[in-house]
Amino acid sequence: MKAGIVGLPNVGKSTLFNCLSNAKAQSANFPFCTIEPNIGVVNVPDDRIAKLEEMVDPERVVPATVEIVDIAGLVKGASKGEGLGNQFLGNIRETDAIIHVLRCFDNDNVIHVEDSVDPVRDKEIIDIELQLKDLETVEKRIERVKKNAKTGNKEAQAELDVLLRVQETLLGGNSVRTIEFTEKELEFIKPMQFITIKPVMYVCNVDEASAVSGNDYVEKVRAAVQNENAEIVILAVGTEADITELEDYEERQIFLEDIGLTEPGSAKLIRSAYKLLNLQTYFTVGKKEVRAWTINIGDTAPQAAGVIHTDFEKGFIRAEVIKYNDYVEYSSEAKIRDAGKLGVEGKEYIVQDGDIMNFRFNV
Repeated sequence: MKAGIVGLPNVGKSTLFNCLSNAKAQSANFPFCTIEPNIGVVNVPDDRIAKLEEMVDPERVVPATVEIVDIAGLVKGASKGEGLGNQFLGNIRETDAIIHVLRCFDNDNVIHVEDSVDPVRDKEIIDIELQLKDLETVEKRIERVKKNAKTGNKEAQAELDVLLRVQETLLGGNSVRTIEFTEKELEFIKPMQFITIKPVMYVCNVDEASAVSGNDYVEKVRAAVQNENAEIVILAVGTEADITELEDYEERQIFLEDIGLTEPGSAKLIRSAYKLLNLQTYFTVGKKEVRAWTINIGDTAPQAAGVIHTDFEKGFIRAEVIKYNDYVEYSSEAKIRDAGKLGVEGKEYIVQDGDIMNFRFNV
């Protein structure tokens, strides 16, 4: 599962990517400095795995990860191939969620491709380009499906109805994610790979003084996206970059405290991206390894077992489940059993975030 960082040129995408991944994507004060998409595998910050490590003292610890892709900046006309438009749109189509970076700071030394700072306008530029690309996709499909619908094919007629709704939404300047689809309708929609159906998070890139509570630009963004059901994260990306340069943990904490933060904003962003991708974590705990496993929210116990090995899912018998808080409270499996806090779950069990699991299987 991948989240793609998008935005206009020079809004701080590559600097943010560097903060998140510690990979050194080129970051320069001119458009299109990221030509090929950079991909980083980022550890998901989670206090629970640190606590489990402290309690168990395992030989190794494996945290959950999320994949972040830094994509070249988009400009007006991208849907028609302007700038790096076709490449940008191809790269973003391959991601599962969008992290949309908006410039919310003034700095005469950092040029803006539109010559002024206006995050709402910038958001709309990208929205329009993505919507135009989706409109092109849906209109091509409508032409094909219309022929079958005219013959009385009920399946084609049902698909055409959905496609026409999508077309109407896009023509109205709204993204596909604003439409509520039934399960049946999603069967028609999923193969289309619409870009604007992807979940989105807006990152307001602010100056250091606005890192805690934002500024007027952020408030304008909040007002503009209030009907989108999208999360907003405030991040002083330049400051975060300075913090990641510090080798010493205590120095980083002092820097954070000086600007009023308890943890790097990038940590919150990574956790938010993880949720945006509809992901959650369960743990396996032992002396050899404490490990966070990534699954989809809503996965059953056999599906969770399958992430470790397909044989675990095929031969699933049962799962022994301990809630994280119970593990911390009782500190040993024996005490947990004595307290009646060890759950034995079957194939229908829906795994909860933070569950500590042990699987029984037979192939």
